[in-house]
Amino acid sequence: MITVRSTEARGQASFGWLESKHTFSFGNYYDPRHMGFGNLRVINEDRVQPGKGFGTHSHKDMEIISYVLAGGLEHKDSIGNGSVIRPGDVQRMSAGTGIAHSEFNASNTELVHFLQIWILPNQTGIAPSYEQKHFPLEEKQGKLRLVASPDGRENSVTIHQDTNLYVTVLHQGDHVNHISEPNRSIWLQIARGSVEIDGLIFSTGDGVAITGENNIELAATSDNTEVLLFDLA
Repeated sequence: MITVRSTEARGQASFGWLESKHTFSFGNYYDPRHMGFGNLRVINEDRVQPGKGFGTHSHKDMEIISYVLAGGLEHKDSIGNGSVIRPGDVQRMSAGTGIAHSEFNASNTELVHFLQIWILPNQTGIAPSYEQKHFPLEEKQGKLRLVASPDGRENSVTIHQDTNLYVTVLHQGDHVNHISEPNRSIWLQIARGSVEIDGLIFSTGDGVAITGENNIELAATSDNTEVLLFDLA
């Protein structure tokens, strides 16, 4: 079964320095019909103005992934990490017993555009930790590249949950297939471009929930299409 969460249906927040679209309930946006999908709790698409950002704030018992689409996102946290996340990078922060961090646009002239993803962990009370890896375009072009997994295989970042996150970048006409194990679910987030699945077209910002099917084919219907695929327990 395929269920679409269209880009137009998402919650929105506008603070001048931040424009955010919420796939699931978050902050002041609450919809009891959209509280997450399996262990996937948050997908926020954020655009932050130059030189602005999220001041120091805390998290606990959450797996947080940042995926930058354009610009640079500067990260600092209470366990001593500091970095700039750019397109091609995947950052994973396990909040565990508690971590404080800040996220700012690293540029004084250009927007930063990124996805903030929260995944509920399969264990609580762990020591907070951080990981960041770069995945070159050629590893994602025309194929599904594993970027986050519970065991860190294929040089992916490690998350504390039975969730596998893949990314693909496609030209118009490209096809990719994903075969999942039985009794798992798929969430697709169309970061940009458009894809066809089972005769249906999904475009930038759409989320697609797929249940009861373990062989998924994506066909790009535009160039520079970028899709995140979550394979969920």
